[in-house]
Amino acid sequence: MDSKKRFNSFSEELKRIFGCRVHRISIDAGFTCPNRDGSLGNKGCVFCSERGSGSFAIARGQDVATQIELGKEVMVRKYKAEKFIAYFQSYSNTYAPVKELDALYSAALSVSDVVGLIVGTRPDCLSPDVLTLLSDYNRRTEFWLELGLQSPYDRTLEFIGRGHDVKTFVNAVGSLKPYGIRVCVHIILGLPGESREEMLATASFINSLGIDGIKIHMLHISRDTPLAELYEKGGVKVFERDEYVDLVCDFLERLNPNIFIHRLTGDGGKDLIAPKWSAAKFEVLNEIDWELERRNTMQGALIRL
Repeated sequence: MDSKKRFNSFSEELKRIFGCRVHRISIDAGFTCPNRDGSLGNKGCVFCSERGSGSFAIARGQDVATQIELGKEVMVRKYKAEKFIAYFQSYSNTYAPVKELDALYSAALSVSDVVGLIVGTRPDCLSPDVLTLLSDYNRRTEFWLELGLQSPYDRTLEFIGRGHDVKTFVNAVGSLKPYGIRVCVHIILGLPGESREEMLATASFINSLGIDGIKIHMLHISRDTPLAELYEKGGVKVFERDEYVDLVCDFLERLNPNIFIHRLTGDGGKDLIAPKWSAAKFEVLNEIDWELERRNTMQGALIRL
């Protein structure tokens, strides 16, 4: 674990590997999703807008190489980044013919100073041919596969309209293990109907699967989503900032310390309706650091390996 943080920071791990600041550049490669193209549904998950959940591509509509080059300019200017990871973020980025996937991934790696790939997808979009392709990139470069779970409870997955159950996720993780592909799981804290105890138990579920990394999201309400309609009717509550900070610290204490933390919060982007405080992302991250220090605790403090 990085000595500067009280959790296993992925960004610090990248700095250790490459010896410099490494930043992700989000890419919208024009994919869709089985939850939008009619295979499973056409509305997406309840929290997902038409642009895809959490999509922050800088130059949507441009080809992959152009998106990365424009993204590099921003990351160098804002963060003094020296190396970059191409992050295929929007929608399901393994949901296409293998030849198309290969061309897109290859185009990203061909850009100078791109040292790795992160591919975000669903657990039900991993055919044998796709697994073979991913294993090839896993051998060639710094590679992570991000899988959306959101919740380990089938009743919640049904409510949010995921279109798959928990078993599908577990099977997907198992199918990746023989290839040595590292998995980063997405979870959302604050989903309707889940108690605090159930949210904290999610950490134990993640630990049990041998997951390599995690992105922890708070429940965001984004405009033009089914969840926004429910929120406006008073059917959904979101965290206050101190509630979320306290919960994340409790969660980290229960999480295997070997799991890399890719994200602890998010800002919701331009479509954010609530919680408005989440837009101050770095303030939230600082508060999490301060709370861990105040408690004199760290990731994995409450578990035995």
